[in-house]
Amino acid sequence: MIETVKHLIGSGGPSGFGSRSTAEHVTAKSDLRSLTAIITGATSGIGAETARVLAKRGARLVIPARSLKTAEETKSRILSEFPDAEIIVMHLDLSSLASVRRFVDDFESLHLPLNILINNAGKYAQKHAISEDGVEMTFATNYLGHFLLTKLLLNKMIETAEQTGVQGRIVNVTSVIHSWFSGDMLIYVADISRSNRNYDATRAYALSKLANVLHTIELSRILHKMDANVTANCVHPGIVRTRLTRDRDGLITDLVFFLTSKLLKSVPQAAATTCYVATSPRLRNVCGKYFSDCNEARTSKSGSCNLKAQRLWTASELLVSPASTPNVYQTFNFSLISDAVYV
Repeated sequence: MIETVKHLIGSGGPSGFGSRSTAEHVTAKSDLRSLTAIITGATSGIGAETARVLAKRGARLVIPARSLKTAEETKSRILSEFPDAEIIVMHLDLSSLASVRRFVDDFESLHLPLNILINNAGKYAQKHAISEDGVEMTFATNYLGHFLLTKLLLNKMIETAEQTGVQGRIVNVTSVIHSWFSGDMLIYVADISRSNRNYDATRAYALSKLANVLHTIELSRILHKMDANVTANCVHPGIVRTRLTRDRDGLITDLVFFLTSKLLKSVPQAAATTCYVATSPRLRNVCGKYFSDCNEARTSKSGSCNLKAQRLWTASELLVSPASTPNVYQTFNFSLISDAVYV
């Protein structure tokens, strides 16, 4: 109840910022002119505002998108406001592991540094669908594509941090909805990747957001073990009506948003936590944490489980392996991962 009241009145937490802070507000003192950032999902909603504000602060932006036309339109809008901004548009379909690999190859051919990676893109699939790699589409887009993207770009980020002395930042955009998922993650995603019999759109989305949280936990452990000058944290942007809900427009959705309107954030407010975690000097060496309203917060019990994080990481390595086939869910027994990790 206390946290809800704080959210409603927008009171600042230890960071000095709160639910009513905007992305421009939290980055007011930031000078990002020497930094390069990749932002997925930057063509609309929270991602677009994140990109706009980082461009305003001087960062070079790489905007990957499935639709180059839409990405070019985003670029034009930003340039109309900030003519000196440097923005590179590239193709990326996060639901395709082959597309992720091509994007990374193309990015590396530019010989640019990489200081900030914001894994922001999100999909809510009302209808059941399977990716070209044989994975349920929400999980493939929201989590697995970002897992591979981060894995392939990590050496570039570590190298950039070593050469510049500027700590790299990885930000995974998740949601408080991660707490809605219960059950065995891998068994469920395997089930809905085989058929639509037990598919539930909200549960699948919650699963993907829990995976984002657990990815952050295990990635932070690995970064610490490597002694890398790169941090990884995850953020809940808040409740905001964006294009993410476009598949659920209707009377019920409209009613829910009306009833919760006092809890809704504007897009500039929703982008604040991402921008804060990606840029704030206060968060130097802060790693493996979950942020909401620009302050550290608690995840669900499952979202703080190191063993679940290790198990998911092991399965993810298998799924993104070039040797994997689209029918991996038909042939692999995920309970073996559970046994290997929990022994």
